[in-house]
Amino acid sequence: MITISSRNDCDDIARIYNHYLGKSTMDMEPKTGAYYSDIMDHQDDMEELWSLKQDEELIAWGIIKKYSDRFGYRLTGETSVYVHPDHLNKGNGTELKKYLMLRCKALGYHHLLARINSDNLISIHYNKKLGYTVVGEQKEVGNINGTWKDITIMQCILG
Repeated sequence: MITISSRNDCDDIARIYNHYLGKSTMDMEPKTGAYYSDIMDHQDDMEELWSLKQDEELIAWGIIKKYSDRFGYRLTGETSVYVHPDHLNKGNGTELKKYLMLRCKALGYHHLLARINSDNLISIHYNKKLGYTVVGEQKEVGNINGTWKDITIMQCILG
């Protein structure tokens, strides 16, 4: 079941995110439940945090956020989905991402952006299946543990 995230979900959200540090994210700093609670406190009306639960266990979470605070970008957003490693390859990420995309449309977004580590071919393929197209690649834009990382830029225009 997909529900809007609550403060009670924040520790589980942090645990899932921390699994992906330096892998699917350029972040290396572990997050806490308090960090995500603070995000909830500062979201505006076009930003949301959602949880996917099975048998009351949080198995995935996703966020809708604005691409930029600049007025001209007000209808451009980003979504991110993180799935607990024990629940990968079961359609959970796809279910949640499709839901987030519907919410983005309902919130008034026109354009969605995704920035993905270029070596994460599974995520790139997954986003293509959901209607995203590759629009470019930034070479050596990030550095994790001494290794340069390329980022693939993808977009989806909501109809």
